[in-house]
Amino acid sequence: MKKKDVFFNNPSLGKQDLEQVSLEVANFIKSDPQYFYHLVVGTDSQDHTGNGSSFLNLVSAIVIYREGRGGRYFWHKEKLPVSRSLREKIYQETLASLDLAQQLLPLLRQKLNGDEYDLEIHIDVGNAGPTREMIKEVVAMVGGNGFKAKTKPSSYGASSVADKYT
Repeated sequence: MKKKDVFFNNPSLGKQDLEQVSLEVANFIKSDPQYFYHLVVGTDSQDHTGNGSSFLNLVSAIVIYREGRGGRYFWHKEKLPVSRSLREKIYQETLASLDLAQQLLPLLRQKLNGDEYDLEIHIDVGNAGPTREMIKEVVAMVGGNGFKAKTKPSSYGASSVADKYT
């Protein structure tokens, strides 16, 4: 995902590029700095079949949550070839979130001058389903890239926000 080619959607603001999203996130944090903020990047995907074609909808979400006071979110959807396995699908989702976080952070650092926020990567895996065997792998992958990982039921960025648009 190249940030110049990608547009994010927001229910109130419409389409924005990553630079505009980072400005909106920074302004949201600066508008009420007394609160603590959670910056979340999460991705979900779903296979689709129809009209003789199959594809994977991959949706990445950026969520800024003002603890106890609500938040805003932005999402991007892309069509990819169908995943060959659940493992491949979860890795694609996790790598998309990591890539997006690595593009977003430098933009935010320029705009925030040390304002406090906690960045989390939300992964659509949990102890109750078929992804339970992958939790350690993907959490380690996220941690190895210097980010905090959240899994179900705490991974609302992937399992609720991004999932809404797959």
